[in-house]
Amino acid sequence: MGNAEGRAPRRAEPRGNPGSFDELHRLCKEVFPPQMEGVKLIVTKTLSSHFQVTHTVHMSTLGPSGYRFNATFVGDRQLGPTEVFPTLLGDMDSAGSLNAQALQLLGERLRAKAVFQTHQAKFVTWQFDGEYRGDDCTATLTLGNPDLLGGSVIVVAHFLQSVTARLVLGGELVYHRRPGEEGAILTLAGKYAAPNWVTTLNVGYGGAHASYYHRANEQVQVGVELEANTRLQETTFAFGYQLNLPRANVVFRGLLDSNWSVGGVLEKKLPPLPVTLALGAFLNHWRNRFHCGFSVTVG
Repeated sequence: MGNAEGRAPRRAEPRGNPGSFDELHRLCKEVFPPQMEGVKLIVTKTLSSHFQVTHTVHMSTLGPSGYRFNATFVGDRQLGPTEVFPTLLGDMDSAGSLNAQALQLLGERLRAKAVFQTHQAKFVTWQFDGEYRGDDCTATLTLGNPDLLGGSVIVVAHFLQSVTARLVLGGELVYHRRPGEEGAILTLAGKYAAPNWVTTLNVGYGGAHASYYHRANEQVQVGVELEANTRLQETTFAFGYQLNLPRANVVFRGLLDSNWSVGGVLEKKLPPLPVTLALGAFLNHWRNRFHCGFSVTVG
């Protein structure tokens, strides 16, 4: 009795903020290798603590080759390793198409983002986001291509709630309207995070998306994705893995999916030089298609 009365009560784990809806499957997706094709040269130059530019030259055998210029400006307020406000990004290709983003912190918990995309001289996308991040919840509202004169708009609402320190529940509501057409789609989402693994599930009218991420040790990570589309009446399955070799400065990512595709990307850093080499190859046995790529990143 004395030992039981003297024992300190166990504290509940803090729930914390669940993050954004778009990042629910992020850990699993980062395990899969990025698609590579042709030869790509990426040169990044940091001009100051706030400004950097990137030049990208891509020579492709499957699509058009070209050049892209990217400029990024970041402010002084940093909330995390990858969260700095304000942030301005601009990306333009050799055809004159522009992709621009602006992120600003309106308050301690309120963030705003604006996205603009053009195809040569024509506006394609204009989007405005507002996000509120509480101690244990995140709420986001997005307006896509609002046209007051034409009566068309796309509205997307996200909400995530940390029920416990490991369980997150939420949903997504997509509403679209244009002349002669109007509709809404509801998707429910849940994520459970353990110390070494994370499982996530999205279920809605359009289908389901499930993922599982597992960190076996410091060198090996694996991910599994399952996507079902009710409109197309098809289901796809993919398995990916990542192997880290810190002493050799090598990272290898591979995949295998239900479309009879296999692929892998090998990344090699060359310290003390700020250079990263990447070599990738992908083969689809069913369609008998093969492509490979090589890239050099400087900076």
